[in-house]
Amino acid sequence: MINNTSTTSGGDTLIDVHCSGPRVTFTEENDRSDQLQANVPLLLQPSYARSKSLLFDELSNFRMSLRCSLSVRVPSSAPADDPISYNKLVQVPESALACIAFFTLSRFFKTYGLRQLLFLDGLQDDSLFVRRGYSRVLDKAFRYLACILLPSFFVELAHKIIFFSTVKIWLPNSTSPHNIPLNAIMFVLVLASWVYRTGVFLLVCVLFRLTCELQILRFEGLHKLFEGCVSDAGDIFREHVRIKKQLYLTSHRYRIFIISCLVTITVSQFGALLLVLGFKTRKSFFNSGDLVIWSAVQLSGFFLCLLGAARITHRAQGIVSIATRWHMNVTSASARVDQGKNNVPEADGSVAFNAGDSESDSSDIFIAISSQDPCSFQTRQALVAYLQHNNGGITLFGFALDRGLLHTLFAFEFSLVLWILSKVVVLS
Repeated sequence: MINNTSTTSGGDTLIDVHCSGPRVTFTEENDRSDQLQANVPLLLQPSYARSKSLLFDELSNFRMSLRCSLSVRVPSSAPADDPISYNKLVQVPESALACIAFFTLSRFFKTYGLRQLLFLDGLQDDSLFVRRGYSRVLDKAFRYLACILLPSFFVELAHKIIFFSTVKIWLPNSTSPHNIPLNAIMFVLVLASWVYRTGVFLLVCVLFRLTCELQILRFEGLHKLFEGCVSDAGDIFREHVRIKKQLYLTSHRYRIFIISCLVTITVSQFGALLLVLGFKTRKSFFNSGDLVIWSAVQLSGFFLCLLGAARITHRAQGIVSIATRWHMNVTSASARVDQGKNNVPEADGSVAFNAGDSESDSSDIFIAISSQDPCSFQTRQALVAYLQHNNGGITLFGFALDRGLLHTLFAFEFSLVLWILSKVVVLS
């Protein structure tokens, strides 16, 4: 740019030239600098560095958290492009069920304790048959836990070995030492987290199933009272009232857990089914192993609760038929004695009715009737009427958790499956 022009005494013209304006830059240098800045994290770039004029760095804590974050690097030789595409679907429902089970256990042991939770305080009031069966029922409950947890643990262990031997765990901060075995550390932590979350959920399911099995044992002891030669209706009534109270307390304690698990499992299972069927990515044990394992675990634990509740409810409802048949047999025997047509054998003074093995049906028991039974007809009739109106087992806010409710749940879940399949076909 020409700023000034002057003429000297010798006639020479002097021109004052001042160079101003943009400098010449090259496109290759700009591209190279942009690529270097693109590889640097955003908050670590010089433009985001703390100002020298400030005494305190407002982003220091945030920078430290970014330096401690982990990343998963997938090599090109991995069997799947995204190893956590389907495995990440299980994290939210798995943690949700673990939280539900944890707060349930915390409330139980803070309020009741283990012996009161399993109704072991009144064990001295039970019959010898019930007390002998307690150890067998306890061993059976721990077998339930082992049969679900151990196989799923070994499959999860195999999946995590394959996963962490394929991917690379690294820290974005390059100043971290490279000799830290991050893959091994994360492998142990992830596996320990899975064992804890799965174990807490299954423990609550096994406790509920154990409580139901112990009540079934008490109902079997109640069935034994109908087999005596001189069965007292008052003793049967008091025993049934005690069992009914325990079933009511069990229903009240576990109803929130059962409903919460039902909602969580339904949403997670059908959400995962919709996403898996909706996307066309390749499915393998590498990228969807966690989804398969956790689905099997949560369904097994929840079915353990439902089947235990349905079984104890079936036993509670079957006590009416046993009492009705007992009342009929005693009344018939008393009528034959009054008419002088008693056909009872004189050897033992009783008539035996054996309807079959008690394991096949709860109403099939061996009944021995005495002609000198002290119970009057009105007392037995009142007992039968009481049992007809108080034959509920495990209930959820008044709804009996029996086989009919299980059939309703199955029809509802099956209709949801068909609806999701129809949506997948339409989207495809």
